[in-house]
Amino acid sequence: MKNAPTTIEAILFDLDGTLLNVEMNAYISGYVQGLAGHFADLVHHCRFADTMVNTAYDLVRADRGDQSLEQLFLSLLEQRLGIGGALFRRRLEEYCNNGLQQLAPLVRPFPLVREILQCCFDSDLRVIIATNPVFPRAVVDARLQWARLDDFPFELVTSYENSRFCKPHRQYFLDILGSSGLAPDQAMMVGNDTEYDLPAQQAGLPTFLLDTCLIDERNRSAHADFRGGHPDLLALVRRIAANRRDN
Repeated sequence: MKNAPTTIEAILFDLDGTLLNVEMNAYISGYVQGLAGHFADLVHHCRFADTMVNTAYDLVRADRGDQSLEQLFLSLLEQRLGIGGALFRRRLEEYCNNGLQQLAPLVRPFPLVREILQCCFDSDLRVIIATNPVFPRAVVDARLQWARLDDFPFELVTSYENSRFCKPHRQYFLDILGSSGLAPDQAMMVGNDTEYDLPAQQAGLPTFLLDTCLIDERNRSAHADFRGGHPDLLALVRRIAANRRDN
């Protein structure tokens, strides 16, 4: 592995497939079907589920940035299903309190992740959860809890409430840098998906491609600055920490 960057102050971690192991297709299906049950009196569950998925894809493609992704999502949902924002939020909360837990068996911890994160915090590295913000914060927090990571003091967790763009849009990464007061060479992006995580390079960030659960549908893995499994990531974080001590 090449030399560790010497200017790193923060690490941006993808969540699914990076910090936790999740059967994502089953998780998304379970989420939209479970939430659909809370709107069964208003919309047929198949139409609701299909609309939820299509609207999430619209968030990924959004490139205006004049509103939060939550605002865009609720606006599109009202146009397509006639469900107002206040009603959606209320029933989403009901589902998160009484149903979301059924998806917990789909999420499992990775063995070395707590050690990796603890090394970051012990070295005063700033830690940001840079998960694609198509989910509400409560749904992201649930996965962190099930992976036994919810006790770490993350500086930022991206969700559709606090984000204007999704990965792989360059502005998603620039927004994180801007809100955190970081220069591009002060942060590194860690993720397992070449299509959504490696574009951090377009914002000037070095990248670590985690290949434990690699997603590389377009053969882009060679573009990563660093690559390896969780043991390699731990080794790199330790070297970054050592650089910080030496400087």
